[in-house]
Amino acid sequence: MSFLVSAHELARLLGAGGTRVLDVQFALGGPPSIELYAAGHIPGAPHLPLEPALAGLAGERGRHPLPDPEVLQEHLRRCGVDDDSSIVVYDQQTSLAAGRAWWILRWAGLTDVRVLDGGLAAWVAAGFPVATASPAPMATDQADATQGLGGAEGRGTVTVRPGSLPVLELADVPRVAADGILVDVRAPERYRGEVEPIDPVAGHIPGAVNLPMGLMQHGDGTFRSPDEIRGLAAEAGIDGSTVVATSCGSGVTASQMVLALATAGLDATPYIGSWSEWITDPDRPIATGPEGSTRG
Repeated sequence: MSFLVSAHELARLLGAGGTRVLDVQFALGGPPSIELYAAGHIPGAPHLPLEPALAGLAGERGRHPLPDPEVLQEHLRRCGVDDDSSIVVYDQQTSLAAGRAWWILRWAGLTDVRVLDGGLAAWVAAGFPVATASPAPMATDQADATQGLGGAEGRGTVTVRPGSLPVLELADVPRVAADGILVDVRAPERYRGEVEPIDPVAGHIPGAVNLPMGLMQHGDGTFRSPDEIRGLAAEAGIDGSTVVATSCGSGVTASQMVLALATAGLDATPYIGSWSEWITDPDRPIATGPEGSTRG
């Protein structure tokens, strides 16, 4: 099964029925995600927020740690998701939040999850309709749990099963960096430690190699072909012969890179804590520069 769907393919799926579309629009440092949803979304798609449904509270585990399974389960049920649901997730354009949702939902035990390639922008460019609405606050009782969620047809029954996909734990990061391939998918200047617009410390995890996520997509937010992605991955040593883990600032772009590699048939595991978790302990070493000279 392909992990991506085009706008036209999604329209056909919706016409046939049986597909649940979830809106996961999110902008780091931008307007609240529910405002993005209200400004425009695919008709009938309920909104699933990255925070707190797809990420827990920021802290020692990073800025976007794994979500509380019970919180995720409640949000998914309010969106009408069942254990056997066929799901397509989308965000504004780049599949940044959608990539995180794709990975988290599969980590939670859902098996049929795909991403709208190019997001809402691709849907609009294809000429399909967009709905606007400001949903009411999510209710807590079963009778009106889907009120204002953009058309979810009844409360779902999904049971979240955390750990259905592996995640790279903090203790295993040095081993993977030394014996496998730890891919830092941030922009090169952040990897080198020249700038750091978000986290309080600049640099990267020693041993990590840089493969910017931006290389994996076209300017319109759609993913490059599997052959192109395999070629770019090979330049970082990724050819399917060794363990690969992805890292970024907080585990969101790392999940997006797992999706990109998966479209090319390459397996990878995200380090969800990523840089924002690594730097919570000042005794952990930090590398800077293109060659990764280590300090600390």
